Amino acid sequence: MTTDRVRVAVAGLGTIAQTIHLPLLERLGSRFTLSAVADVSPSVAERTGERYGVPAERRFTSVDTMLQAGGFDAVLLLTSGTHAPATADALRRGYHVLAEKPLGYAQQEMAELEGLGEELTARLMVGYMKQYDPAAQRLTALVEEAGGPAAIHHIDVTVLHPSPQSQLAFAQLPPPAGDVSPELLAELRAAGDKPLRTALGEEAPAALRELYGIIMNSVCHELSLIRLLAGPPATVDHAVMWPARNAGPGDAPSLELSGELRGGGRYGIRWLYQPNYPAYRETVAVHHATGSAELVFPAPYFLNAPTLLIATTGREEQQTRTEFRSPVSGFEAELTAFHRLVTQGVPPLSGVPDAAADIAFAQAAVRRLADRDGLTTAGESAHE
Repeated sequence: MTTDRVRVAVAGLGTIAQTIHLPLLERLGSRFTLSAVADVSPSVAERTGERYGVPAERRFTSVDTMLQAGGFDAVLLLTSGTHAPATADALRRGYHVLAEKPLGYAQQEMAELEGLGEELTARLMVGYMKQYDPAAQRLTALVEEAGGPAAIHHIDVTVLHPSPQSQLAFAQLPPPAGDVSPELLAELRAAGDKPLRTALGEEAPAALRELYGIIMNSVCHELSLIRLLAGPPATVDHAVMWPARNAGPGDAPSLELSGELRGGGRYGIRWLYQPNYPAYRETVAVHHATGSAELVFPAPYFLNAPTLLIATTGREEQQTRTEFRSPVSGFEAELTAFHRLVTQGVPPLSGVPDAAADIAFAQAAVRRLADRDGLTTAGESAHE
């Protein structure tokens, strides 16, 4: 592509699109033109198209139909569930793709995408926005200065995760649309469940499905940061889940994961579902050969709330503590990087191999939890 302004289509107009991507595309109007939208809800597609000036004939209720119609250079796949089939279709049609996580749920899906060939998959970015956060990029530089991944002693991650309702109350989003037929919803659920059955087997215990879902839909962001700093984790030695003390029906459990890093250090991840906690908070602490550094992430839905990096180096008699903040969010930096991919061919930080690494990690965690609790694994997860 030779022009600087990218014509982009957005598929899936739910929470992440309404609170993050659509406002950012509008903010980055010198780089992007919103050319088409698609959502299974006709009213959502119409309302969103009207809000952002998308012509009526460019508002679709099917991703397939939108991809067939064309008229754009790139597509953001923000739909729920697996993104692998739509990604493959879009790449074959010549589009660049930013696919939200997870790219897919099964190694089989990743193998099929790899089978498209490097020429096509080079046009794909997987949406791990925290990797692009300026504070995370600064931390990566600090780790390199300290000696790289081999200098890391430990990476400690803690996520305090309140209910989605409390996180999104500020956004004043409209209630869910009621104009999607039950038959279509059932069809979409069945299609979304298919790769999960491939990954975990036809009758996976509920606990294993729950662990797998939390890792693939949320903890994958933390795994992307670990990969950025130290490469994919070498092992999953420990996996456990437990309910919050004030958990209600339908509340997610908390989980704890730990293992070895490839450079010889270790990592620990605590993802704590706290339904009544006052605000989302995430810390990623890296302890290395010559000091420590900590990232403090705010709620991801706040576009202008900067991530804080605190770095401490030196000896007892002369310590240095520095702080870094950037007004640019990880989501905005990610979209800017996507623009560079489309217009200049600059490779993204994550593609199919990184999505496959998430799946391998999640399946290893399932095996550890199954071993601990006497459960039976099946599907891809049954094999080391």
